[in-house]
Amino acid sequence: MNKLTTILLAEDEPALGQIIKESLETRQFKVLLCNNGEMAFEVYKNSNPELLVLDVMMPKKDGFTLAKDIRATDDSIPIIFLTAKSQTQDVVEGFSIGGNDYLKKPFSMEELIVRINNLLNRVRLQKTSEVLQIGNYTFNFTKQILQFKDQEAIQLTHREAHLLFHLIKNKNQVLDRSLILNKLWGSDDFFNARSMDVFITKLRKKLNLDDTIQIINVRGFGYKLIC
Repeated sequence: MNKLTTILLAEDEPALGQIIKESLETRQFKVLLCNNGEMAFEVYKNSNPELLVLDVMMPKKDGFTLAKDIRATDDSIPIIFLTAKSQTQDVVEGFSIGGNDYLKKPFSMEELIVRINNLLNRVRLQKTSEVLQIGNYTFNFTKQILQFKDQEAIQLTHREAHLLFHLIKNKNQVLDRSLILNKLWGSDDFFNARSMDVFITKLRKKLNLDDTIQIINVRGFGYKLIC
């Protein structure tokens, strides 16, 4: 029998919390439901969840503070924020303190489930695919090394490696420009967007020994790695 994936859900609205819990349980998730941030932190410390769904506005300890406390000891567990806030600055803050995704209320359960599965798949990819293949290149994400066949390896910067990793995991699909800017740069403002363009240019040059690989600009949306 397969082990259920455990999700820690912190939501202070009882009705919404129960709806989310029951919906996730029908999809074969185990859900630990908490109604405030302090309780959620204790449950987190005494259990082994694989993903966190945190409401931002909670009594005793809000979702952002809870995420900061958890990120102090765990920088890899996926975190999805739920919030009624719609200000761009709130979204930026959520990503800057270690959030992986951000869902504004009201939302559909199907959208939440898709986002949960996407994050879990990313984590599994990172754990199981330390060395990835891109055409005739091998990419060691952990060591941040890119190598074409038997030629000398290229050492990537931290941001280059993470940007390339996200392009690969979304291969042949559009990588959302705003999402990746908030995740890697902390903001999707004009100057960070220009910075990302520079990094894309650098990656294109480092991948130019294989003409089957392209990173194309999808105007108004983002970038797509085609291989």
